Amino acid sequence: MTDRLMLLDTASLYFRAFYGVPDKVTAPDGSPINAARGLLDIIAKLITLYEPTHIIACWDDDWRPQWRVDLIPSYKTHRVVEVVAAGPDVEEVPDPLEAQIPLIRETLGLLGIPIVGVAAHEADDVIGTLATKSAIPVDIVTGDRDLFQLVDDGRDVRVIYTARGMSNLEIVTDAVVVAKYGVLPSQYADFATMRGDASDGLPGVAGVGEKTAATLLQAHGDLDGIRAAAEAGEGMSAGVRAKILAAAAYLDVAPTVVEVARSLDVEPPTDPLRPLDPAEEDAASAVAEKWNLGGSMTRAVAAVATMSR
Repeated sequence: MTDRLMLLDTASLYFRAFYGVPDKVTAPDGSPINAARGLLDIIAKLITLYEPTHIIACWDDDWRPQWRVDLIPSYKTHRVVEVVAAGPDVEEVPDPLEAQIPLIRETLGLLGIPIVGVAAHEADDVIGTLATKSAIPVDIVTGDRDLFQLVDDGRDVRVIYTARGMSNLEIVTDAVVVAKYGVLPSQYADFATMRGDASDGLPGVAGVGEKTAATLLQAHGDLDGIRAAAEAGEGMSAGVRAKILAAAAYLDVAPTVVEVARSLDVEPPTDPLRPLDPAEEDAASAVAEKWNLGGSMTRAVAAVATMSR
């Protein structure tokens, strides 16, 4: 079996599970478990389809880092339900999902899947760092297209994109990014900076959409090249030049917000995924019975069991 590291954008996946599994699925005491069950099924499917030898559940230790907010105050503002002076702000998460987070973490531990987060950073940053440092091929599982900036055929780093559902997964490579957006993955962060993203509170460059952003990157290579050309009055229409120049304050800071970190103090795993021993299987079965995780835990444990080396 060829070594391959799978990096889970965990929150992206458990949100998908929560909305994809009926909320009538509950524990014996009536507690919601749809996200926990759904995530187990997602993990079982991913292991079966892509056969990773190593898996990391990357975690948002801070879903809205202050250093990003300091640069762009509107960053994810619409998702804040409570401002916390001494720590991460509280994100808007449905109560039935919030209640399942401890169980989700417990089930990941039972399967031998480590959870990795870094203070003051998002899961995207953990993914960016581990993908960059990995000496083996990498699959990034996410519904967040911002992570397309990490795709790299030369290093065999690809995205397994979940936005169209678990029954319609898409493998994103260099060619897919180029076909979709007209830019290389290495240009994607600059492309996203100009385009903006309302879901993250990033305004983008007013009047510059995807097509114009791609055309500018094709002509000038990167955002620095585009800004230099705009200042020189070359390589673009007067109208586009005016838009780029008018957005100077935003463009001074936005790339730092959009680009994922790649050099955090965290290292790729050395321990491979392995079948559970009898005691571990018993522990997983006990938790499954307590919480009515049923076949979902059974399928996840069976998928892990196929990873013997």
